[in-house]
Amino acid sequence: KYEYPDEPVPPGRNPQEWLEELTYRHAVMRYPDGVPEKVEKLLREELALIETLDYARYFLTIHDIVRIAEDKGILCQGRGSAANSAVCYVLGVTCVDPAENDLLFARFISQERKEPPDIDVDFEHERREEIIQHIYGKYGRERAGLVATVISYRPRSAIREVGKVFGLTEDVTAALASTQWGSWGSDIPQTYIRQTGLDPENPVIRRAIHFATRLLGFPRHLSQHVGGFVLARGRLDELTPIANAAMPERTFIEWDKDDIDALGLMKVDVLALGMLTCIRKCFDYLRAHEGKDMGLADVPVDDKATYDMLCRGDSIGVFQVESRAQINMLPRLKPREFYDLVIQVAIVRPGPIQGNMVHPYLRRRSGSEPVIYPSPAPEHGPPDELRKVLEKTKGVPLFQEQAMKLAMVAAKFSDVEANRLRRAMATFRNLGTIHEFEALMVERMAARGYDRGFAQSCFEQIKGFGSYGFPESHAASFAKLVYISSWIKCHYPAIFACAAQSQPMGFYAPAQIVRDAREHGVDVRAVDVNFSEWDNTLERTGDLALRLGFRQADGVHENEGRRIVEARTKPYDSVEDLARRAALNGATMRALADADAFRSLQSDRRDALWAVRRLPDAKPLPLFAAADARELAKEQDPLLPSMSLGEHVAADYQTLRLSLKAHPMAVLRPIFARERIRTCAEVSALTDGAFARGAGVVLVRQRPGQGNAIFVTLEDETGILNIVIWARLFERYRRETMASRLMLVEGRVQKSPENVVHLMAQRIIDR
Repeated sequence: KYEYPDEPVPPGRNPQEWLEELTYRHAVMRYPDGVPEKVEKLLREELALIETLDYARYFLTIHDIVRIAEDKGILCQGRGSAANSAVCYVLGVTCVDPAENDLLFARFISQERKEPPDIDVDFEHERREEIIQHIYGKYGRERAGLVATVISYRPRSAIREVGKVFGLTEDVTAALASTQWGSWGSDIPQTYIRQTGLDPENPVIRRAIHFATRLLGFPRHLSQHVGGFVLARGRLDELTPIANAAMPERTFIEWDKDDIDALGLMKVDVLALGMLTCIRKCFDYLRAHEGKDMGLADVPVDDKATYDMLCRGDSIGVFQVESRAQINMLPRLKPREFYDLVIQVAIVRPGPIQGNMVHPYLRRRSGSEPVIYPSPAPEHGPPDELRKVLEKTKGVPLFQEQAMKLAMVAAKFSDVEANRLRRAMATFRNLGTIHEFEALMVERMAARGYDRGFAQSCFEQIKGFGSYGFPESHAASFAKLVYISSWIKCHYPAIFACAAQSQPMGFYAPAQIVRDAREHGVDVRAVDVNFSEWDNTLERTGDLALRLGFRQADGVHENEGRRIVEARTKPYDSVEDLARRAALNGATMRALADADAFRSLQSDRRDALWAVRRLPDAKPLPLFAAADARELAKEQDPLLPSMSLGEHVAADYQTLRLSLKAHPMAVLRPIFARERIRTCAEVSALTDGAFARGAGVVLVRQRPGQGNAIFVTLEDETGILNIVIWARLFERYRRETMASRLMLVEGRVQKSPENVVHLMAQRIIDR
């Protein structure tokens, strides 16, 4: 029988008593001016239910993990349904203040559900392993294990695996796999195969595609969950099979999330979030360069300049609102306070979009449509019964909690029915049980006098939440990080860009982060053997400048980059001096020369490569090493031909994935100008409905779910251009849309009143 482990409590107290004492002790710290009556009531109700369900030990575990993270200086924040808990807030697990928000605790824990609670806590992605190893150290590998997850075949992986079996060459399997959008799909049509230049009637290809299609959805292998731990009082291997993970010092059980839910095993989620790492680095830089010691709670609230920046759609690199859809929504929604950011995070999601809730909300927000609260017939209830549910979102349901409350208030769902609806929303993608509630909800609302169209829209929204929904509590947790990252970017753009460049995250490559920083007035400096460190750094010469680090250069490994810094007790005066003092091999020296990192030695890329190739690959001879002397004789200047700007830019992108010298489109501009192809800025300046031809480097391709539109973002030396490709046109230009790195688009300009510009594609050309 499974039993949750005991947590250490002071002598004379049981886990429930200790949890209550910790809760009220921390409540006073959270509310130094006195705990609000509303919060006190919530705490009493939640603690009573926690005692009834015997979950006190679980809450003590989460509190201990968060406390350890704080002691280690690791940023963390709880999210998901746990943000509906006042106990979680006062214990410092979540950041959603119950005094300012209406929380739906039943979405987190309820007596009817008979399900263990599920608290998700995000940690800095670079330091999460410290927390994982703390858990293994505290409970022992025999009592703690990560949950498994089943990886199934999707079109790309199925094609690659079957292609190997049938002897297809790598270029053929790569071409077939490239026709598939993302990782989801249920078919591999013949038209996609023809677009690659292959014959779908070829017997080998036809047989491979047949078996690949049959494999779709079939389990491929067992992997680790992203961070879900199962903890037990006794030995886990007496309950479940256990396996060693590929990573050292990790073990996982061979059951997945659905298995442990069915068996009632309690899971602790220790998740990783790149933005927390970015924010922590920003705080470190603020302390080092600006003398400001800050944490998540110290960022000034309601900063006008920050909201002004967001209203302009200036959010590249900002958490959660950096996608093209979010950037285009910001000028329309015009966030001016924190709750606006909560809505911003949640509104560009399948739930509100499929329920046709987005445009009504925007119209009501702008004042072009009156705020109306649907009401039942007089004999079935008061006319304002939905006001409390929908008032904060102007009569339009946008959040998962609102959908549940609406079902309970307007369709009179019982607690049991509401819980079944919640489960159906959470598992729609796998079980498909959401349709069972359609007639129940729509007919009950209609019978009580609600407009049938409104009832149907509410249900369509719930179906959308089944695909991917954002509860209000979850959106509020993320909105905190949206505001903090926006504030840092607004007031300290160099610091934000330096931190954002240091870890992979978000939609944009380093080139776009650097470009955005330069547009905000940041001086970005090139990789250089005499100034760079492994990570990107900040240099103070007046305003802060961003110096790119060796990590940006392909072929330079971390230990070699750090050796260059350690050996730089004085500036390097030659290529040979660097190779000798930092003990670098020929491959690393060539990588540095390719990255044009010798400019401080008055050597450009070609001169440096020439000098590097003269170096011996072996270690310095002992006589020269002992004398700290040069091994190579001085050579006459070889008078190498200078590289053109275009050659430099191409080499920069090959080795650094960005160029500070010029944008690739600036080099190609004379060619496009002769063809009368406009720049991105020129297209954006055209009037609504104008015909235009624009070209640029492809930054992002997005197709939300199986939507009717594909969104592509192009970039040139003047800015960016948003392209909309309708699904029917996409099928015609599928190869060009998916494979182009430099894309030419012909179409009509669409410009909104808020000056959000799209080019509605009519023709696509791969340049």
